[in-house]
Amino acid sequence: MNQIKKLLIIGFVWPEPNSSAAGRRMMQLISIFKQNGFEITFASPALDSDFMVDLSEFGVKKVSIELNNSSFDDFIIELNPDVVLFDRFMIEEQFGWRVSENCPKAIRLLDTEDLHCLRTARQKAFKENRAFELLDLLSEEVAKREVASILRCDLSFIISEFEMKILNEVFKINSDLLYYLPFLVYEMSELDLLKLPLFEERKNFVFIGNFLHEPNWNTVQYLKETIWPLIKKQFPEAILEVFGAYPSQKVLQLHQPKNGFFIMGRAENANEIVKKSRIVLAPIRFGAGLKGKLLEAMQCGTPSITSAIGSEAMHANLPWNGFITDDVELFAKKAVELYHDENLWKQSQKNGVAIVNECYQLSKYSTALVTKINSLLNDSENHRLHNFMGSLLQHHTLKSTKYMAKWIEAKNKN
Repeated sequence: MNQIKKLLIIGFVWPEPNSSAAGRRMMQLISIFKQNGFEITFASPALDSDFMVDLSEFGVKKVSIELNNSSFDDFIIELNPDVVLFDRFMIEEQFGWRVSENCPKAIRLLDTEDLHCLRTARQKAFKENRAFELLDLLSEEVAKREVASILRCDLSFIISEFEMKILNEVFKINSDLLYYLPFLVYEMSELDLLKLPLFEERKNFVFIGNFLHEPNWNTVQYLKETIWPLIKKQFPEAILEVFGAYPSQKVLQLHQPKNGFFIMGRAENANEIVKKSRIVLAPIRFGAGLKGKLLEAMQCGTPSITSAIGSEAMHANLPWNGFITDDVELFAKKAVELYHDENLWKQSQKNGVAIVNECYQLSKYSTALVTKINSLLNDSENHRLHNFMGSLLQHHTLKSTKYMAKWIEAKNKN
C-alpha cells in the first residue's frame, strides 16, 4: 500500500478563484494534486479576505503562518511534507531557506504564475514610451531575484511557452528545472457549444479583470480614452461593461453611462457575465503570462479582440477567436464588424473552442505533471547534483534573505 504523500502549498494570498486568474490557477493545481492522492495543507501569511475560497470544502487544511518568525520552523518540522509548492518567487524568498533547512528532502516547487520581471520590464518600457527589448530583462532587479528563486527550486511551473524561451535563451536556465504548465481546463464539445447563448441572445461589449493588477487598470484607461470613442463613432448605441474585483476610486470615476461606458465592479459570476456578452475587448499594452480572461472568453463562446501581448503564447498557430491588432483604428473597426457579423462571430467562436481543446487540455498535462513530481521524489539527490547553480545559491554566503529575516525577527522580539 502506497504511503500518502503530503503537499504543503505556501500561498502569497488565499485563493480567490472568482477574483483572478491566479486564484483559478491555484485551484486547478490543488485539484490535480488532490485527485492524485496528496494530503494538502495550504499555508499563507496573508490576511483572510471576504472572497477567499473555503479550502475545507476541497479537503485542504488551512494554516495561517507569519513572516520572519521561527514558528514556521516548528510548523514545517511537525508537518514534514514530501513536496512544498511556493506560490510566486516572493514566497520562496521568504520561506524557501526555512524549508531547505528544516525539511531538506522535501521537493521544492515554484509556481511562477507569470514572469514578474517580464511584466515589470515591459511596464517600465511602456512608461518610458519606448519599445521593450529582451535585453531589458538583464538589467531588471526583479529578474535577479526571480531567476535566483527558480534556480533554488527543484522545478518551476512556467505558464507561457514564450517565458520558457526567455528562461532558456536569455537567462540560460537548464531545461530540467522548468516545466511548462499552462491553464488547464476540460475539453469542449459541439454539445457544450450548443448549450451556450446564441449570437442574438447576447449583447454589449465587456472587459473583465482584477484591478489590483496594473495591466488591467491600464487597459481600462486605454479603452476609455482612446478606443471607446472610435467604437462609439461607428456604433453610437454601443455599450461596454467593465467588471473587476477591487476597483479603486480612480476606476469608479470612469463610469459614464451617457457614453455607454459602465464600471460595474466585482462580478459575482464572471462566467455568466461573459456568456451573455457578445464581444470581449482586451487591448492589453503590457504584462506577462497567459491571460485568464481570454481563455475564459473562449470557454464561454465569446469572441475577443486583443493585442499582440494579450494573445501572446495563447493560441499556438491556430487562428484567434476574433482579432489581434495593436492598431487602434483597426481595433475599433474589427470590434464593430465582429459585433454585427453573425457568420464571422460564429467562426470566431469555433476558433476559440479549437484553441481550448488544443492548448489547455487538463488530461494532456495533469498525468504527466504527477509523473514528473513522482520521478523527482524518487531521484531528488541526482536531480540536485546536476543543479550546481541552485546548490550555490543555497550556500550560506548567498543567503541574504535568511539573515535579513533573522534580523527582523530579532528586532521584533526587542
